[in-house]
Amino acid sequence: MLAKRIIPCLDVRNGRVVKGKNFKDIQDVDDPARLGKFYSESGADELVFYDITASNEERKTSLEFVKKVAQEINIPFSVGGGVSSLDDFKYILRSGADKVSINSSAVKNPKLIKEASERFGNQCVVLSIDAKKNDLGSWSVYVKGGREKTDLDAIEWAKKGVELGAGEIVVNSIDEDGMKNGYDIELLKKITDAVRVPVIASGGAGTYEHFLEAAKYANVDGILAASVFHFGEIKIVDLKKYLKNNGIEIRTIERTIAKDKSENYKK
Repeated sequence: MLAKRIIPCLDVRNGRVVKGKNFKDIQDVDDPARLGKFYSESGADELVFYDITASNEERKTSLEFVKKVAQEINIPFSVGGGVSSLDDFKYILRSGADKVSINSSAVKNPKLIKEASERFGNQCVVLSIDAKKNDLGSWSVYVKGGREKTDLDAIEWAKKGVELGAGEIVVNSIDEDGMKNGYDIELLKKITDAVRVPVIASGGAGTYEHFLEAAKYANVDGILAASVFHFGEIKIVDLKKYLKNNGIEIRTIERTIAKDKSENYKK
């Protein structure tokens, strides 16, 4: 079994890390490079940055914060938001990111997944899926930061994305985003059963047990969270010890851990 990855997610708007609930009620958190450095030194395995208004505003990802983050951290990170062309991939990767996440643009132009995979390698291509459960018991794909519903089924879209060349899937539950009630285990399990690439759980973390459930019952490869880390409610080193003590293989925690600064991120 591959070791599970713990991945803080940093939503960026106007050059600042922000956090909301159900993709709404946005509040300010911190500077992306400063917070990224903190997580890098605190035991995070990877980081994910989303320029959350780029697609809706029909603009490109801000490369300024990407370059600053790359100078401050020593762990892999991916960037998404406003990516719509191979040139966008190129510029983001050249700015220091290890992976590029696509969502709305992939729905609009699925060929972008294939073209990016062929040019940069599937390990650089992350398909991010914002999914919300509907009345029929299935999950619909949403785009433009969760603002617009599509006709796509989330599980079928994940399968199609992998067929086209996506090397990783991030599953964001709109229903659970920021609610701290736990991940959508049912949705995650359906997707991990359907594809043979790493799947990252996103949306719903509130307790240590929620991370354990995602790792144990949904069989995800990585577990992503935001507010519980940003506001100092869960420390990554403590989370890794908890998961290890509960039989989950995690990446090493025997590394330099920064002085506890979690109080700086409480609002």
